[in-house]
Amino acid sequence: MFVNVRMPDGTVHRLEALEGWRVMEVIRDWGLPIKAECGGACACATCHVWVGDDWVEKLMPPTDEELEMLDGAFQVDERSRLCCQIIMSKALDGLEVELAPESLAEAPAAVAVGS
Repeated sequence: MFVNVRMPDGTVHRLEALEGWRVMEVIRDWGLPIKAECGGACACATCHVWVGDDWVEKLMPPTDEELEMLDGAFQVDERSRLCCQIIMSKALDGLEVELAPESLAEAPAAVAVGS
């Protein structure tokens, strides 16, 4: 199972994902520079992503709590989600997300990611 992550600079990374993992965890654990300051507690908006158009309807609708957090993010639109609230499943194999620029952390010195 995979998730495709587009970075703000346009590069795309195809990351292997495990069922039941949050997309934020997948991105973080593969070493991509995502802030994710609250660690997945839906208490910030630093894992804001835009979901690919073909995937928006396949996700569970956002909770009121997630929508409230997204109110504090920049460039929010109908494709905006917090990736800590997207749980990988077989139905989401191939999911496409784009990391919002404000969710980008400083890149570590060396990132070993399959692309």
